[in-house]
Amino acid sequence: MTKLATGALALEDGSIFWGEGHGATGIAAGELCFNTAMTGYQEILTDPSYAEQIVLFTFPHIGNVGANADDQEESSAQGMDAARGAVFKAPPTLPSSWRASDELGVWLNRRNIIGLSGVDTRALTRRIRELGMPKSAIAHAPDGKLDAKALIEAARTWKGVENADLAINVTSGQRFESTAGLWSINDGFETHNSGRFHVVLMDFGVKKNILRNLAAVGAKVTAVPAKTSAEDILALKPDGVVLSNGPGDPAATAQYVGPEIKKLIASGVPILGICLGHQMLALALGAKTKKMPQGHHGANHPVKDFTTGKVEIVSMNHGFTVDIDTLPPGVEESHRSLFDGSNCGLSVAGKPIISVQHHPEASPGPQDSFYLFERFAKMMAERKA
Repeated sequence: MTKLATGALALEDGSIFWGEGHGATGIAAGELCFNTAMTGYQEILTDPSYAEQIVLFTFPHIGNVGANADDQEESSAQGMDAARGAVFKAPPTLPSSWRASDELGVWLNRRNIIGLSGVDTRALTRRIRELGMPKSAIAHAPDGKLDAKALIEAARTWKGVENADLAINVTSGQRFESTAGLWSINDGFETHNSGRFHVVLMDFGVKKNILRNLAAVGAKVTAVPAKTSAEDILALKPDGVVLSNGPGDPAATAQYVGPEIKKLIASGVPILGICLGHQMLALALGAKTKKMPQGHHGANHPVKDFTTGKVEIVSMNHGFTVDIDTLPPGVEESHRSLFDGSNCGLSVAGKPIISVQHHPEASPGPQDSFYLFERFAKMMAERKA
């Protein structure tokens, strides 16, 4: 007897994959991307940079550590609007971690994320590698009443991420302070109520672990909404400014953020750009960005730091990249992907400005890039001296 399909994934080319639905019910459309990380599925699905995306996990077994409140990466209520769907090879396994407070399926439902298992994730990954990230729609109907035609139509009519300002949907609606530090197995998250530096962070969908790493290097962080003016940021007298990660097309968000970044550059304040913040910094400096066919999504990407000559393994999550051929004089490439040669970092001659395409805070992934926060702290210390 054939098991009743309770979930499905449709692609814009008319392909449809049937399987078992999990988590939230209904239909959700988004861009299908694959993520190669072997751990950290909860951190991935709560990263606001995945807004309007459906995440295909290449690792076949997902769910064994369950879910808990500590491993969520959004920093505000608005930032909870992250991934729309999750696709697995095998049904989520029961948790076997002492930190688990929920099964993955229960947690997915509470987060309004539609899950799907029992599909050929290798075939889907190969399709993305060869043809790019497709517009897609995922569905879960416990009664098995799934309309293939409607699902394909939902995939085809979804607007896509190109030219889309998605950061505006996940930025916090108000200014907030962050005091949380890094986590330890004995004490949980540290608390930092003061610091050597005051950092203002432009929130385009910031991950919590960025805030924690800044606290770990002595920064008191004030996060401000994406549409905050440079004048209001500088009025807070920051020792440094961070341009955070976030979703969507950097060129779209830069329509209103770019002029403010230019003013911040002119002010001389130290700047650190991360992911979307890196891309918008590049645009403000005069470079261009472009859409990638399959993007970079995973926790095992090799990147070379030209400052030290070292190769680090990093976490990545982006579908756009800085076009290295458009960098203006004085803007230098500081990091490069050893997978495809794409740009992964910038510095500016004579200015306290650095940025990286990857996620130095990891979560999930290796901690090879934590040094970037120390590098930023050194820039702030030198300016204060």
